[in-house]
Amino acid sequence: MQTSDMQDVDGPDPDFDTEVDEALGVEDVEYNYPNDDEENSRLELQHRIWNLTLDGELALCPAHKTAKNVLDMGTGTGIWAIDYADAFPSSQVIGVDLSPIQPEWVPNNCSFEIDDLEKRWAWSKSFDFIFCRTMEGSFSHPVSIIHKIYEALEPSGWFEAGGFVLPIGCIDNTLFESPALMRWHETMYEAGNAIGRSIESPSKHVDAIRAAGFVDVTVKRFAWPLNSWPKEKKLKEIGMLHYVNLDLALEGLSLGLFTRALGWTRQEVLDLCAEARMDLKNRKVHAYWNVQVVYARKPGRA
Repeated sequence: MQTSDMQDVDGPDPDFDTEVDEALGVEDVEYNYPNDDEENSRLELQHRIWNLTLDGELALCPAHKTAKNVLDMGTGTGIWAIDYADAFPSSQVIGVDLSPIQPEWVPNNCSFEIDDLEKRWAWSKSFDFIFCRTMEGSFSHPVSIIHKIYEALEPSGWFEAGGFVLPIGCIDNTLFESPALMRWHETMYEAGNAIGRSIESPSKHVDAIRAAGFVDVTVKRFAWPLNSWPKEKKLKEIGMLHYVNLDLALEGLSLGLFTRALGWTRQEVLDLCAEARMDLKNRKVHAYWNVQVVYARKPGRA
């Protein structure tokens, strides 16, 4: 399917725009991803995939088990912050997000704040661990965010970012058997760039992390298969879960972004997602998402 082959017989649909705004859950139209109940359930599934990927660890940086003041950027449902607070009761964890979708009942050492991380940071205390994960498309100026993180850390504090790195990987040439899935990924990239919010993960900005002054910069790479095609047990399980993750994500991640950034109609988006969903089911395609974790330390002594 090519968008040029479609006719927009309906024209602008204000009711659809309203539905998208309600699903996004925020007034800032620059945020183009959903945070409705279905998306929140998907994010909790994605948290499970991360736990499996990291062998049950909540983070990888050397000091994550001894941190006292922790900031979870883009906390979403708050599941990582809550798990961290439960695992390390001597820590104080703050989770920050644009929307109040976190539960009310949380550990005593965990709290949530509603704020825009691209605006001025006004915390009175420094953190010794700042964490963010899967914040692709969240920042218009990711390098500026890295500098804010550096300034908000106390000397010898750690920053860790995890996320997806394009392009999609494949162990052979079978990815070409999934043209709709490839086009969906390419269109996500195009749309993110069109609104100045690249879907590249902050974890990809390794050079900017070093340039900000961080030391001991370490990169860890992993793979999330697109379905259960691998033979190895752990990768097969990750692939099974990631298939569900993507199946749930296709429309939610695409509708607001493609219609607003690229002028697609709702039907064009749904058609591409339907075709990409069929590609996802093809176990003969040996493709995977590149997943990367970067952690680094602010120099000095606490």
